Amino acid sequence: MKALVISDIHGIKTNLEKIKNRYIELNCQKLIVLGDLYFGNDYPNYDPKYVQNFLKSFSKDLICIKGNCDFKVNSKEEPFPIEKDNIVNIAGNIYITHGDIYNETNWLVKNSILIFGHYHIPFIKKIDNNIYINPGSISIPKSKNLPSYLFINDNEYIIYDVNDSTIAELKNS
Repeated sequence: MKALVISDIHGIKTNLEKIKNRYIELNCQKLIVLGDLYFGNDYPNYDPKYVQNFLKSFSKDLICIKGNCDFKVNSKEEPFPIEKDNIVNIAGNIYITHGDIYNETNWLVKNSILIFGHYHIPFIKKIDNNIYINPGSISIPKSKNLPSYLFINDNEYIIYDVNDSTIAELKNS
């Protein structure tokens, strides 16, 4: 599976065109969004309608989950699919979630990969027999990081910043 993973958009449109272009360029099959879709407070380029239309344009290739800031999002009213569960198995031993509940400090599935957002800080960590991947935030990065995203190419995981510089990489066999 080839997929791009983004998290924590918070209604900001700034880097979504970049994501669309990379999705096409990398010949991806899925766009995975790890929640916190719209909520924002006076951020520059805050445009929740643009974000909604962006996500709608990926409807057939989209896996989207709610984040902790998506409490007002009604899955049934959105023009794109949103998973009903806060933890989703996307393939074999690979799971996605927002990260506010399940993360590297609260996870019980052994020998798995957990991909989550919420913290706005990109990383790949191996703890015991599990791998934890956070793509960071595509809109509001923390800890002096640039906005970032994750590219999955079968068993390869690469976190890029918006300048396409590699932040972290893992080849999992």
